[in-house]
Amino acid sequence: MEVVISIQDSIAQNEVVALYSANEWSSAQKPDQLLPALRNSHTLVTARVNGKLVGIGNAISDGHLVVYFPHMLVQPNLQGQGIGKKMMRAMLSKYEGFHQLMLTADGNAIDFYKTLGFSRAGKTEPMWIYAGTEH
Repeated sequence: MEVVISIQDSIAQNEVVALYSANEWSSAQKPDQLLPALRNSHTLVTARVNGKLVGIGNAISDGHLVVYFPHMLVQPNLQGQGIGKKMMRAMLSKYEGFHQLMLTADGNAIDFYKTLGFSRAGKTEPMWIYAGTEH
């Protein structure tokens, strides 16, 4: 299986919604907000197999000091095969040397991000105002 990782790839609503739905992310229910949010990210990374979208991630950044990685999804049946790692490495290389690289992780994603060098920052506590109960 050849996986093609691209930064700033064009994305279509139907393929994005399908990927978010497969991962049970609530933002799949808001495609009119999700697509512009992804397209307006500082960086958008995709993974494709035979042209089919199988992974997506994004970064929000000031472009100089701070970057936040809010979304990283891989098709559930392809998780654990290094696709997410390749996408994150592509983004990490773009933001190498930044003062702060941040994300919020839960569940199995915690160990995944630890393998990429992320760790809890001191006594920080993730906080948010959020209308949903999951992603």
